Amino acid sequence: MIFQKSTGAVDWLLVCLGNYGKKYENTRHNIGFLAAERLIARRDLKCNRLRFKALTEVIDFGGAKVLLMMPQTYMNLSGEAAGEAARFYKIPPEHVLVISDDVSLPLGKLRVRGSGSAGGHNGLKNIIAHLGTDQFPRVKVGVGAPEHPEFDMIDWVIGSFSKDERKIVDAALDRALDAAECVIEKGVTEAQNKFNG
Repeated sequence: MIFQKSTGAVDWLLVCLGNYGKKYENTRHNIGFLAAERLIARRDLKCNRLRFKALTEVIDFGGAKVLLMMPQTYMNLSGEAAGEAARFYKIPPEHVLVISDDVSLPLGKLRVRGSGSAGGHNGLKNIIAHLGTDQFPRVKVGVGAPEHPEFDMIDWVIGSFSKDERKIVDAALDRALDAAECVIEKGVTEAQNKFNG
């Protein structure tokens, strides 16, 4: 896989969702940031240029020029970053690929989708609002749900992974990045066939 910094216009946005700040670093809601950080470490990249309310880097990924984005707006306003970048580069929604957590999936399980509702995820909800459509692809990484229904969902998603959970998550992040690359290179259907299930 060729994976280097690129310059000029971009063909895709890869929007990795999370919350910035030390207290959120190893939390379930930060799956997107964890994926971006893993990608940065794997390929010896940087993602530290602040543009479009996000830390960004233009890279070659999946045979395309891609703007890697880590929104710095907090989760609920992630659409501000994605929308601003999409408008600037004239990127259609079907080329805005989002990596996010999903509490409805078991820990470490992936689901690639080409479109759909936010499913209660505030980051996705805000991106839908700013793009004006839900017709954009996403790679969702399962973080599981609390065992007891009375457990507060906000406390759950901003809770940290245990050491054992983190091993499962790290393997899932590698697969999520491969799935994202597959979406860009070969399309959503191919990625769904390969990574869902």
